[in-house]
Amino acid sequence: MGTAKIQGELWGAKARDWAELQEPSWRPVYEAVHARTGITSGTDVLDVGCGAGAALVAARDRGANVSGLDAAETLVAIARERLPGARIAVGEMEALPFADAAFDVVTGFNAFQFAADIRRALGEARRVCRRGGTVAMLVWGPKDECDLARATLPAVFALLPPASAAAPAAPPLSQPGVIEAHLEAAGLRPTASGDVECHFTYPDTATAWRAISSAGAVVRAIRHAGEPAVRNAVIDTLGPFTLPNGSVLQRNRFHWVMATPAAAA
Repeated sequence: MGTAKIQGELWGAKARDWAELQEPSWRPVYEAVHARTGITSGTDVLDVGCGAGAALVAARDRGANVSGLDAAETLVAIARERLPGARIAVGEMEALPFADAAFDVVTGFNAFQFAADIRRALGEARRVCRRGGTVAMLVWGPKDECDLARATLPAVFALLPPASAAAPAAPPLSQPGVIEAHLEAAGLRPTASGDVECHFTYPDTATAWRAISSAGAVVRAIRHAGEPAVRNAVIDTLGPFTLPNGSVLQRNRFHWVMATPAAAA
């Protein structure tokens, strides 16, 4: 079973909330990675797991020619609205509908780890990346440095169906060498790595709930345990992050690794 069938419906269920309330918080992450990859005018960029297209908008703002792919049709529809003329496809990370060596930069922001076969997905990223180009993979940083992952998501995971309760926590990809091993197995040579801090901010807890509940794992929990139970569990975790003016601030750290197609690949 491919990524689109596994994740597309979940991540697309609350597409507009994701696009308008959660995805904008990721802009500092996109900009940091784009700067490190050297995206500039004329760079051909593919974002795998592009969601509603915010990372592609950031790349286009730097002058890049942008393309994207996501499993969720509703998110892709929004991305196409934002980026008329760009090629944005619905499909599988494990079978990218793009030609060999079509891109200078291939990015995956919190995306590749959702593939049914992460190494196959990274192998596809290598295939469509030009020689000398860059594949960039970004994941959550250490749990104790991510307020959302440390405090809020465990409350969600506790309400998932038993068969999937462990899955959304994902392998500890932020641990040293884990991403690099996946990249190397896919024919990519790691060249750089680092961290970037990103604050998720919401004007109030109601908006925070709408934003957080637009993620695939939360949608799955809602379908299993009911929205009231999941909402109450999430809201209960937000107290320490609620400021005197009622807004919510969660500080998170993300880890990225960049690689280039290996010479033998």
